[in-house]
Amino acid sequence: MSTATTKKTVLRAEGFSCPSCVSKIEKQVGRMKGVESVKVHFASARIEVMHDPATAKVDDLVATVKKAGYTATPSAF
Repeated sequence: MSTATTKKTVLRAEGFSCPSCVSKIEKQVGRMKGVESVKVHFASARIEVMHDPATAKVDDLVATVKKAGYTATPSAF
């Protein structure tokens, strides 16, 4: 993993009600170009994404989560 181009973004998610939602989001976001890894924390409704911000912008991450059927917003923590 190249730390020069990789950034960790945390999104707050809304709308998931079951653990199967987690794999749906991880699959969709994980397919994005520039995304190295994605981890959804069901209990805290957080999505942690390691990505290249030049290739996978935060707005693109949010849009992809929305495409999966959920609402996400960038989190400050």
